[in-house]
Amino acid sequence: MSAAPIPDTFTGGCACGAIRYRSAHAARYMGNCHCRDCQQATGSAYFPAVVVKDTDFTLERGQPKWFTRPADAGHAMRRGFCGECGSPVLLDNTARSGMVVIYAGSLDDPSWYHPSRDIYTASAQPWDLMHPQLPKFPAMP
Repeated sequence: MSAAPIPDTFTGGCACGAIRYRSAHAARYMGNCHCRDCQQATGSAYFPAVVVKDTDFTLERGQPKWFTRPADAGHAMRRGFCGECGSPVLLDNTARSGMVVIYAGSLDDPSWYHPSRDIYTASAQPWDLMHPQLPKFPAMP
């Protein structure tokens, strides 16, 4: 079974619908982060990230609640989630302005998610079966 084609525009939101967003253009990057912070934020093995330009992104309904924590490099990582249902939706990496990072699970159609690499694999859990064909990086490349 192959993944769906990457759309030119897409939508998504939280589980209860209180937060809705739209991207006017295709994703600029998709990848899996296995750092410990992302594991804790997702409650899983990794964070499947979809990156879009902030000028392409529109928050159409609701406002996320934010949790801020320092990243390993010292800058702030802000994680946006729905205050009603708790669904993780967005990440704001303050070290990289001009982009919005979206949790792939919040996409209306996550079947088109195509990760290009695995990062922070030094923190990957032994039970995490990563795709063998994706490039692997022990930290941020």
